[in-house]
Amino acid sequence: MKLLFVTAIKEETKQVADIFKKANIHVYSATDTIGFKDGQHPNLIDNWFSSGDEKFDSIFLFSFTGEENVEIALKLFNDYNQQANTGFPIRAFVLPVEKATF
Repeated sequence: MKLLFVTAIKEETKQVADIFKKANIHVYSATDTIGFKDGQHPNLIDNWFSSGDEKFDSIFLFSFTGEENVEIALKLFNDYNQQANTGFPIRAFVLPVEKATF
């Protein structure tokens, strides 16, 4: 069993849900969160119009699921990020679950 964490801007919620569905992840939890970007860029051109300390409405999702589902989801998230190129990639992280009560 794996624990899959996903963070995305709120506008990407439908895309994350669609990817979960395609990866056979039908049970998950979600919560709203606020993401911060401090504007610390090594190249000032990259941050030319930014005022810094930006806040973004985001969503945080997690699911306990099997390794096969995680692998499918990670591939789909990578594919989506490459195609969408929004500047706000969907980020996914995986942790192993060593023990559980069920």
